[in-house]
Amino acid sequence: MTMLSMTTDYLEDAGDPSPYLRRIADAGFTHLHWCHHWGSDFLYSRAEVDQIERWLDEYGLQVLNVHGSDGHEKSWYAGEAYRREAGVELVRNRLELAARLGSDVVIMHAVQPQPNDPQRFWDALYCSLDALEPVARALGVRIAVENLNDPGHWGIVTHVLEDYPPDFVGLCYDSGHGNKGEDGLAHLERLKDRLIAVHLHDNDGTADQHLIPFTGTVDWDRLIQIVGSSHCTGPVNLEAMMQHTGIRDESVFLERSFDAACRIEGMLPAAAASQD
Repeated sequence: MTMLSMTTDYLEDAGDPSPYLRRIADAGFTHLHWCHHWGSDFLYSRAEVDQIERWLDEYGLQVLNVHGSDGHEKSWYAGEAYRREAGVELVRNRLELAARLGSDVVIMHAVQPQPNDPQRFWDALYCSLDALEPVARALGVRIAVENLNDPGHWGIVTHVLEDYPPDFVGLCYDSGHGNKGEDGLAHLERLKDRLIAVHLHDNDGTADQHLIPFTGTVDWDRLIQIVGSSHCTGPVNLEAMMQHTGIRDESVFLERSFDAACRIEGMLPAAAASQD
């Protein structure tokens, strides 16, 4: 049975998500990358999570993973103690959301906002990770640190993966971010044993365009070969968005996204077999 995942924010990342959930299900996807409110200070209440569960049941969807938020005011790596503690509360909210929705991965950004004071960033980030580790373990949810576009960001990812165990922290590989600047696939190959989530989308190498796979310059053969040889299993997950595709009809966009996800799914068995 084909199991494919689509990001919930392919058009909007706030407001009532139910129309997008229905269209995602109608397109044939079985799973969701929950990406609503990913860049905000929004905290999910019990009533809201209850409603999301009802929508999932109605549309026959499952949540593959949740995109956590470091917020605007609440930031888990902020230098100010009150902002960092609020950021930990925000991440905990997403861990609890994931657990309630049956997911075991929350994907997080970790950006170094104080380039002239790196120790302050590391102290804040590690203090937050230490505070979140017992919460994540109790909930059965891991944190996946995502590679970003920032120069040198792979150094941050590498240090975090070296300093925290795989049953708590793993890697989310974003194919669009990895197609800009540094050779992201070389880093993925090096860290593939820690891969626990993927954001699959395309671009032309100049901007983070979130195009449908196979419509940009990402080396999909190489990427799928690496992912297929990793321990990352589960539904293929797209983080494609309509904004830069030139497609105006949601059903057309989702149909083409589904076809691309099916193509990736079809390529993975051969990639895995080549490693045997």
